[in-house]
Amino acid sequence: MHVEYASKRCSPEQALELLKDGDTVIVPTGAGEPPALLHALSARRTAFRDIKVAQILAMRKYGYFDCDTVDHVRHVALFFGGASRAAGQAGWADFIPAYFSELPGLIERGLVPADVVFSLASPMDEHGNFALSLAADYTMAAIRKARVVVLEVNPNVPVAHGDCIVHLSQVAALVESDEAVIEVGLPAIGAVQEAIGKQVADMIEDGSTLQIGYGGIPDAVVQQLTSKRDLGVHTEMIGDGILKLVECGAVNNSRKTFMPGKMVATFALGSRRLYDFMHRNPMLEMHPVSFTNDPYLAGQNDKLVAINASLQVDLLGQCGSESLAHLPYSGTGGQVDFVRAANRSNGGKAFIVLPSTAKEGAISRIVPTLTPGTHVTTGKNDVNYVVTEHGVAQLRGKSARQRAEALIGIAHPDFRAELREAAKRILLC
Repeated sequence: MHVEYASKRCSPEQALELLKDGDTVIVPTGAGEPPALLHALSARRTAFRDIKVAQILAMRKYGYFDCDTVDHVRHVALFFGGASRAAGQAGWADFIPAYFSELPGLIERGLVPADVVFSLASPMDEHGNFALSLAADYTMAAIRKARVVVLEVNPNVPVAHGDCIVHLSQVAALVESDEAVIEVGLPAIGAVQEAIGKQVADMIEDGSTLQIGYGGIPDAVVQQLTSKRDLGVHTEMIGDGILKLVECGAVNNSRKTFMPGKMVATFALGSRRLYDFMHRNPMLEMHPVSFTNDPYLAGQNDKLVAINASLQVDLLGQCGSESLAHLPYSGTGGQVDFVRAANRSNGGKAFIVLPSTAKEGAISRIVPTLTPGTHVTTGKNDVNYVVTEHGVAQLRGKSARQRAEALIGIAHPDFRAELREAAKRILLC
């Protein structure tokens, strides 16, 4: 065994001795989180004071998600998911609003502290390198700033190409584990999602480059792209939907105008098959989110198609994609990054997708004005295509009156009359 490696190898409990009260621990997105380290921190959380664990998407509800011990260890969400949402809505988890693309810069400038990094990593190669293939995101920037870097080395983590490599000399401690990498299956798709997917898929041309996130509607789009040709991928998340398009031959990256021949992402979330596909695959590169989500860089792909979901859209086109009124639900993530990238792209198309109703048809998701307290995610000046199961509203270049008419036209028919009356009251129609 490498002498330096052996000197840094330790148990999760020993690694915790490197923490200091008041530290902020940066943890990667999703599948990149290190479970052995975070379970150990949870078990010993009352031994610490004012530790913050900052992460964009927690996958497991660790023991430190505990309202009674937040003075010891507190979750800081950069984006809420199923594991952290209840804590955010109850107010005992913190929340930092930010564009996903800008998180590395916030860390580099010291606006988001990064005292310690805990990350899952591949085994070390013969050159002393580990790969953070599952999530390069903001973690690479944090490694350059942190006082302490602890890697949880796991043979189930793939090795990917790109800017996701950490050298042994940058690491303070190494914890070994062999737990299977967390897997996330494809979501269920209903008739509404399928209808929305078809609306979007019909507008995607051969040779387009795709940004597709996780969810029923994005996956419904993917399932209807198998007959397309020469598609490319420049995205934040690579998942099983994109893997399907590679396997059927729809994605080959041959007509990309930025990094042709290469599929680009910043984090991975899917099945074991996906992680195996990533391993030493020269077609794929994993890069920090400041690279993948930079609207200027991503927008250099001609025909860039961005597909992102929202919870509510008002008659000017403002999107509330991350909260239920004032209650946080998710976060800004990369939605605005890729909407702006697609708007810059030659032939690009930015889609905001949502079912026309919620609560089994009881309420309209197309609304006169956003519900008071709603966190505005994508502003009216950025939104272009809004898609429901009832059609497509194209907004950029349109007047406020034209926007309202187009959006009412894709609302559920049961709500169109009252939306027209509301539009008159607020002088949009």
